[in-house]
Amino acid sequence: MAEDKQKKNLTVFGQETEFDGVLEFTDNLVITGKFKGEIRASGELEIDKGAVCNVDKMVAHSIVISGTVTGDIDASERVEMCTGSVVHGDIKTARIRIAEDVEFEGQVSMLENEPDVNLFSVASDEYKSALVLKSDDPR
Repeated sequence: MAEDKQKKNLTVFGQETEFDGVLEFTDNLVITGKFKGEIRASGELEIDKGAVCNVDKMVAHSIVISGTVTGDIDASERVEMCTGSVVHGDIKTARIRIAEDVEFEGQVSMLENEPDVNLFSVASDEYKSALVLKSDDPR
């Protein structure tokens, strides 16, 4: 059964959903309503057209934005800002794609390589030291 790829579940926060707080998940999530707070995820996150997110920080494997996000974004794999999206905040990611007609205000920091550390399984000091060691590597 090792050949079977584990399929991630998809959760959708509907247009009528308003969430305020800290959200942690490992699967994939689509937000079509309003979100306020902090998101910590190891899966993929999609902010749908018309969705409004005000976050202290949004962390996920990959983040696709079609709606409005205010706050800092951290995606280990990629960030994609689709046409018509509005993003106000700093972005840290390995890859970024910005379509035409995107309103973006903030700074982008590119991650050179993904660390060999699962950031959800280690303490933040251990994660930071892994990043420092990688950046000191002359390769």
